[in-house]
Amino acid sequence: MKKLFFLFFSVQFLFAQTKNSTVPVYYPPRGSWESKPPVSMGVDETKLKGAIQFAIEHETTLPKNQEIAQIYNFYKEPLSDGIGAFAERKSTSGLVIYKGYIIGSWGDVNNTEQTHSVTKSFLSTLIGLAVEKGLIKSIQDKVVEYVPMIEPYDPVVYRTGDQLGQSFFIKPFETEHNRKITWDHMLRQTSDWEGVLWGKPDWADRPDDKPSEWINRKRNEPGSVYKYNDTRVNALALAATTLWHRALPEVLREKIMDPIGASNQWHWTGYRNSWIVLDGKMIQSVSGGGHFGGGLFINAMDMARFGWLTYNKGKWKDQQLIAEKWIELSTTPTPANPGYGFMNFFLNTDKKLYPSAPATAYAHIGNGTNMIYVDRENELVIVARWIENKYLDELVGKIISAVKH
Repeated sequence: MKKLFFLFFSVQFLFAQTKNSTVPVYYPPRGSWESKPPVSMGVDETKLKGAIQFAIEHETTLPKNQEIAQIYNFYKEPLSDGIGAFAERKSTSGLVIYKGYIIGSWGDVNNTEQTHSVTKSFLSTLIGLAVEKGLIKSIQDKVVEYVPMIEPYDPVVYRTGDQLGQSFFIKPFETEHNRKITWDHMLRQTSDWEGVLWGKPDWADRPDDKPSEWINRKRNEPGSVYKYNDTRVNALALAATTLWHRALPEVLREKIMDPIGASNQWHWTGYRNSWIVLDGKMIQSVSGGGHFGGGLFINAMDMARFGWLTYNKGKWKDQQLIAEKWIELSTTPTPANPGYGFMNFFLNTDKKLYPSAPATAYAHIGNGTNMIYVDRENELVIVARWIENKYLDELVGKIISAVKH
């Protein structure tokens, strides 16, 4: 009996040891990313090839010139003219990362292109770094408590008579409504921030079908209503710039992109008129997407590195670049929209986003459609660029089927 008990205990111990043993996580070194044949990873190569061909066949029909595509997307909006840079894209491209290794790709994954609102995930990450550094005590704090009056750069030396007495500064959070807005509201796009920034009124971005109510619309209590709005995102980017007292691309390069081995090809820009004077320096306040031009210009390989960073809950090799708690908060559903976390983490909690994927999966999504899909259950990161949005779930399902066959 004792021998049987000892044997049973030994088997259980060995099983537990095997179950708890971990394979070292692969982190691609700068300048390269190891590829492995799908079959060597237990992946159905035929299904994977079929999924990649599906992606190629369902490229977006919008123009490759992003300035023209922007007009196609937003021509119904008042004041929708682009004020930032645009770039020509190539055909659809993407990567399939399984257990950290490239098992498939298509298109030119090294071409730098606009990634539109995927930019928002990089912006919200910098807010997380500001919290970690102590620049923000709590995301439940009011933003107005942190943002000083801001001097826009104005190259005109002399003011005209009708400008005399007007403020030299902008105060984006000083209205009665905006003073109630917290960092959390801004991150979740539930602030209902009011105002005009860089010539773009909040009401002009994705307005409803009642023009008579645009300017004098009802103000919703912060936190109560979700509204996707790039002017408000740009207000957050401006607030973040004043926190760091540096251009946000500099912070991103130092804190995130260089440590994860990203290339030197990415570029993050704002608008021609979004320059401010801070500490005696001219700094461009960058945009959170390409709605009016600008945003992050990046290749698919660098997008995959960022996706692999968030997959690993902010850890890269022996460095915790983003606090694990921040990744958890970023993927916590927003009460006013359970399918959204912090921008731009789109969640699959109710399986409405991608019915073919696990509820725990999420994606960084931008217009185009640009997608970084993150799925810890299936050990997948997928980058898919310039695909019709309505086909993304089917693409994800096909790739999951290939790795789970």
